[in-house]
Amino acid sequence: MIIDCHGHYTTAPESLWEWRRRQIELGDSGDPGYPTITDDEIRESLESAQLKLQAERGTDVTIFSPRASAMAHHVGSPAMSQRWAQVSNDLIHRVVNLYPKNFVGVCQLPQSPGSTPSDSIPELERCVNELGFVGCNLTPDTSGGYWQDPPLSDRSFYPLYEKMVELDVPAMVHVSASCNPAVHMTGAHYLNADTTAFMQLLMSDLFKDFPTLKVIIPHGGGAVPYHWGRYRGLAQDNGRAPLEESMLKNVYFDTCVYHLPGMECLFKVVPIDNILFASEMVGAVRGIDPRSGHYYDDTKRYVDQITTLSDADKKKIYEDNSRAVFSRLNSHL
Repeated sequence: MIIDCHGHYTTAPESLWEWRRRQIELGDSGDPGYPTITDDEIRESLESAQLKLQAERGTDVTIFSPRASAMAHHVGSPAMSQRWAQVSNDLIHRVVNLYPKNFVGVCQLPQSPGSTPSDSIPELERCVNELGFVGCNLTPDTSGGYWQDPPLSDRSFYPLYEKMVELDVPAMVHVSASCNPAVHMTGAHYLNADTTAFMQLLMSDLFKDFPTLKVIIPHGGGAVPYHWGRYRGLAQDNGRAPLEESMLKNVYFDTCVYHLPGMECLFKVVPIDNILFASEMVGAVRGIDPRSGHYYDDTKRYVDQITTLSDADKKKIYEDNSRAVFSRLNSHL
């Protein structure tokens, strides 16, 4: 089985975005009600995109969450973020119910500059206990690219981490849109966040306090694998334990790296047990590479071309590691 641990509903029906625009227009003065989206609209949005690509690329199931760029935690009040998260997560639940063999849900959290991380606990509990979701997306920046939040190691996050440990669900560290004109969303903000999150965790004792907490840093870890020596050295200079001891029992990376040399670097540096297959297809990069004639985000092709990987290694990357990190996934599969 091939599990893609990183997918977003980037092709959601236009009715959802119309509802969101209406919600923003109304602000706290009213609720537009629930968006009217038919099952046929959902099917149409997926069968020509994610489902088609799953079949073409040979992947079996995608761990699926709301569109990352549309989480927009910086927009509106905490109450608006709460409602937007509920609507977005309910739509993912409908996708999973329509295609239970193809998708498993991960939730958007209602984080907001005007709230604390613990305010997201009720929605996390609802999504896991009632909707059957297996994880959550956690942003380290609710300000939309201006970085005004405390680090992920701050004790304000601890109640949320306690609940994650209790529910046995991991978090994928994933920012949303950037409203900072100096920071491009997918080309800079996403990768900045991956790198920043790793450094925040490196400089903390978070995993001493939460030894079973699981965190996934997407997009191949941002700059981390390429600068592994820098992070080893920074850990040493700051009196931290070696990365293998302090980080790699809790932190994982995905394979959303869109060229073969970058993927080779990832596998050369990061232990196999800490890498989960992912593509984020129909996401940040949607075009075809003119050099190869294949989609940039067809990441399975890159993994399959790495000759140093054994069949056992590939089984870990494609299936076993995701089952271990997303432990609730096993009941779905």
